[in-house]
Amino acid sequence: MPSPRPRSTAVPVVLCALAVLAARPSSSPDPGGPAEEVARLYEAAADAARQYEDGRRAAEEQRAKARRYEERLDRQRVRSAALHEDLGRLARAQYRGGGGLPLAAGMVLADDPDALMRGQRIAHRTDLAVDKAVTESRRAEERLGADQAEATAAWKALEKRNARLAELKKEIEADLRTARSRLEGRADASVTAGSGPGAARTGAPERRSGRTWVLPVESYELSASFGSGGARWAHRHTGQDFAVPVGTPVRAVGAGSVVAVSCGGPFGIQVVLRHADGYYTQYAHLASVAVDQGDRAGAGQRIGQSGSTGNSTGPHLHFEVRVTPEPGSAVDPVPWLSRRGVSV
Repeated sequence: MPSPRPRSTAVPVVLCALAVLAARPSSSPDPGGPAEEVARLYEAAADAARQYEDGRRAAEEQRAKARRYEERLDRQRVRSAALHEDLGRLARAQYRGGGGLPLAAGMVLADDPDALMRGQRIAHRTDLAVDKAVTESRRAEERLGADQAEATAAWKALEKRNARLAELKKEIEADLRTARSRLEGRADASVTAGSGPGAARTGAPERRSGRTWVLPVESYELSASFGSGGARWAHRHTGQDFAVPVGTPVRAVGAGSVVAVSCGGPFGIQVVLRHADGYYTQYAHLASVAVDQGDRAGAGQRIGQSGSTGNSTGPHLHFEVRVTPEPGSAVDPVPWLSRRGVSV
């Protein structure tokens, strides 16, 4: 994607590629370099975002659980009140029916002592049943109250944790913006001077996708597509652009060997891979690289960080698929990826 910003292209690409390899550390990472810092902060920000989203979902689940318990507790309280009313109604009925008299006196005064006894037994069983139901209802109410209190406490604790995570996420993102600015400045200076990016490797093992083919970046917005016309290109746009912030990990779409790592020219800092099926993929406008010419890269392996080097209107990855390693043989990368099971 061309840009109105003038960029120096006076240094030959071959010399620039040699400078890339000479500038990169051979074994140990550069812990103070902006590429390393951006990679570390990018992962930290992603991890904080994942934890925040997990915590937010957990808090929503606990809040919903607390609400369900509260609704059940309200219904249980209504049942308990009804049972208490039934028990009171029974007591009042017994009193009006002579239930307050001693049983012996009631039998003397009754016209049918046997009927009186049967009535007493029925009333007693009814009284016991209602009393038992009231006791069980009270216990159920207590259990629901305890469950509701526990769910509410868990929800409140998660809300506090999420508030702390949100603050941490903001702090990391602020640090990441600063580090991205430093990385972009270093990349621009490197390309202008023809000294190459000098990208650092991280100490952590490379993350592989477990799939044969993947997207070159994980989160993006599509910008210029293959074949687009405009004043920015001499003819037509030869790749698919993925708009991403500076420092976004750029990954090999499939297993392949690194045939070119270079800087300078309209593509800025770039990596070209050759795949087993004979196709080549190009990753351009990078801010840093994480591979050397001759390296093997697996599908999903980080090979660099996105940037805005070369003729670029803003931070993005220019991704191109070719039938040769050189420009001029590009094919549309979207259907090419689609035939390999990757949707853009």
